[in-house]
Amino acid sequence: MKKTASDKLSDRLVKAFLKNKIISPLPSRYTKKLIEADKFRKICESKINLPIIGFKAGGTALAVMKKLKEKEPFYASVYKRNLLKNGSTISKNKSTLGIELEVSYLIKKEFFNYKKIITKKNINKFISHIAPSIELVGYRQKKKGIKSFGDLCSDFGGNIKFVLGKKKKYKKINIRNCKTVIENLNHKHKTFGNTNTVYINPLNSLRFVLNKLKKDKIILDKDFYVFTGSTVGVVPIVGKGLYVGNINKVGNVKAYIK
Repeated sequence: MKKTASDKLSDRLVKAFLKNKIISPLPSRYTKKLIEADKFRKICESKINLPIIGFKAGGTALAVMKKLKEKEPFYASVYKRNLLKNGSTISKNKSTLGIELEVSYLIKKEFFNYKKIITKKNINKFISHIAPSIELVGYRQKKKGIKSFGDLCSDFGGNIKFVLGKKKKYKKINIRNCKTVIENLNHKHKTFGNTNTVYINPLNSLRFVLNKLKKDKIILDKDFYVFTGSTVGVVPIVGKGLYVGNINKVGNVKAYIK
């Protein structure tokens, strides 16, 4: 059976994902509209036989959402091989956009047995732990910048690596308005942020992802992480060195960029 254009392009992107390679940009018809980009992402993910460790929310910055005329964020799978321990070293390339500082949640696998919609009232019972994380954001394509959410969504959500900070047992805490900061210690460069820039707040972003998983009938047989989106935007990498992120009430996370 002859392969479609979508199949051929997804094969190329999947190979780039698996081999850590960079390919030429996807045609705009797969990236301009989020609905088409999401379909393409799902095709790509269906071709990868690797353990999924969790999911990320993307496009959660309210200002960017308004600018790009999008009504909601998107989500993508996060594979186990791309989740690193606190203090790990990660490598950037020419298609790296920057790094993000996020609130992450560990969700109990019992979530998948729950048949109802996730709400503000019932979401807390599914959360096991909370942690800060750093995400390295970028493409597997020779392209720069973000023209649409579809640019990132179609390319596995734009996630390259995640570094997970120390987890702590979840308690019902208010993180709607927590100060955050990420700093390059070698270059004395700081970027400040706030949890209230993340799709109202990280818990609301988590709720969005969980309900999307239900709608798409995604099921895992283990606890999983949800990375809820950047509290500081996409921070350009000003140079190699140690980056330290802090989220008030949540904790610290470190990553060495080379």
